[in-house]
Amino acid sequence: MPGAEPEPADPGALIRSRPYRALLVLAALIGIVVSLAGWAFLELVHAVQVGVYEDLPGDLGFDTVPWWWPLPWLAAAGVLTALAITRLPGHGGHVPVEGLKTGGGPAQPVELPGVLLAALATLGLGLVLGPEAPLIAMGMGLGVLAVRRIRPDAPDQVVAVLAAAGSFAAISTVFGSPIMGAVILIEAAGLDGRRLPVVLLPGLLAAGLGSLVFIGMGSWTGLSTAAYALSPFDLPAFDQPTVVQVLWAIGLAVVAAVVVFAIRELGRASGRLVARRPVLLTTVAALVVGGLAIAFQQVTDQPADAVLFSGQDAFGSLLKDAPSLPVSAFAWLLLFKGLAWSISLGSFRGGPTFPALFLGTVGGLLAAELPGLSETPAIAILMGAACVSMLRLPLSSVVIATLLTSSAGIGVGPLVIVSVTTAYIATELLSARRRPA
Repeated sequence: MPGAEPEPADPGALIRSRPYRALLVLAALIGIVVSLAGWAFLELVHAVQVGVYEDLPGDLGFDTVPWWWPLPWLAAAGVLTALAITRLPGHGGHVPVEGLKTGGGPAQPVELPGVLLAALATLGLGLVLGPEAPLIAMGMGLGVLAVRRIRPDAPDQVVAVLAAAGSFAAISTVFGSPIMGAVILIEAAGLDGRRLPVVLLPGLLAAGLGSLVFIGMGSWTGLSTAAYALSPFDLPAFDQPTVVQVLWAIGLAVVAAVVVFAIRELGRASGRLVARRPVLLTTVAALVVGGLAIAFQQVTDQPADAVLFSGQDAFGSLLKDAPSLPVSAFAWLLLFKGLAWSISLGSFRGGPTFPALFLGTVGGLLAAELPGLSETPAIAILMGAACVSMLRLPLSSVVIATLLTSSAGIGVGPLVIVSVTTAYIATELLSARRRPA
C-alpha cells in the first residue's frame, strides 16, 4: 500500500465527481487483470510444488521419496532467490522478517520480475513462507503499470489509489474473501477515516470483481483454488468460553509472543549473516532448512514436507490426522518448522502470515492437552496470538482467527480477542526492550 498522501479537502465531493467514477471503472479492470495474474502465479507455484515433491520422484523410478530429496531443490531455491535479490531491481521484494509491510510507496513494474522469481523459487521449492507479500507487490506493480500506460501524466494520488486497488485484488485470492484481504491492507497501511472511503471503494470493487474472475477460472479450468486459498477449518463445536479458558488464553498468548519474538530475532540474525555472501550463504541457509525437514522425518517418521512450505494447504490434513498422531509429533513439528521459518524469514522472500497461522494451529493441538482446554479454543487462541505477534496487526489477526474457526460457532470470539490483545502488548514490550535507548 502506498505511503501517506495529502488528504482530500472533501472526500465526499471527490467520490461524487466524474473523474472518480472513471477511476472506479479503471479499478475494476485492474482487479480483473490482477486476479488473472494472481491466479496464474498461484497455480504455477502449486504446480511446481506438486511436480517436484510428488510427481517427479515416481517419474524417476523411486518407489518412495528419498530422504535426501529436498536438498537439491532447496539449494536451487537458494541460488535463484539470491540472484533475484542481488541482480534484479527491487531486491526480490521486502524482507518478511519485518512482518507484512505495505508502506514506502507502491512496487514499481520494473521490480516485478525479481519479486516473482524470488517468490517462485522460495514458495515452489519448499521454503517456509507464504504468497501474500509477493501478491501484494504484484497487485501494486500491475496497478501502476496500467495507470502509466493509460495516462502517463496521472497524479501520484491516482497512481497510489489504483496501486492499492491492485493489491486488494491480489491478496484476496489467498485469503478466500475480499473482506479479509481488505481488513489486512487497511490496517497495515494505517488509513484514517477521511482517506479511507476514497481508497476503500476502488479496492473493494477491484477485489470483488477479481474474486469472481478467480472463482470462474477455477471452475472453467477445473483447477481447484482450495490448494492455496484459506477457508474455515472443520473444528468441533464450541459454545462459550470458561474462566479457566480465558486464563489459559492470557498465559498461552504470552508464550506465543515470546516464541514468535525469538523466531524473528533468529531470523534477523540469520539474515545479517547471509547478507555477507548472499549467493553462497542463501544456498547454505536453504540446505539448513532441508536438514531440519529431514531431521523431523527421522525423529517422528512423518513426511519431511510437513516442515517445508508455508502450511497453507496442509491445515485440513493436519486437523484430520491429529487424533492419530502422538503429542510428541506436534512438539517436534513446532520446533523444526519454527526454526525453518526463522531462517526463511531472514533470508528468502515471501509472506510471514501462513506459517504463523500454521504454527499457531500446531501449538493449539499441543495445548489442547492442557486441563480445561480442548482443540477448538486452543487452536483459536494460539492462531490469533501467533498471527498478531508476527504481523503486529491486531484487528486483522482477530478477523483471521475468528473466520478460520467460525465453523465451531461464535464462542471462540472472546478468547481470540483476549489472546490477540495480550500477545500484541507482550510483543510491544519485548520489542521495546530490544530497541536501543
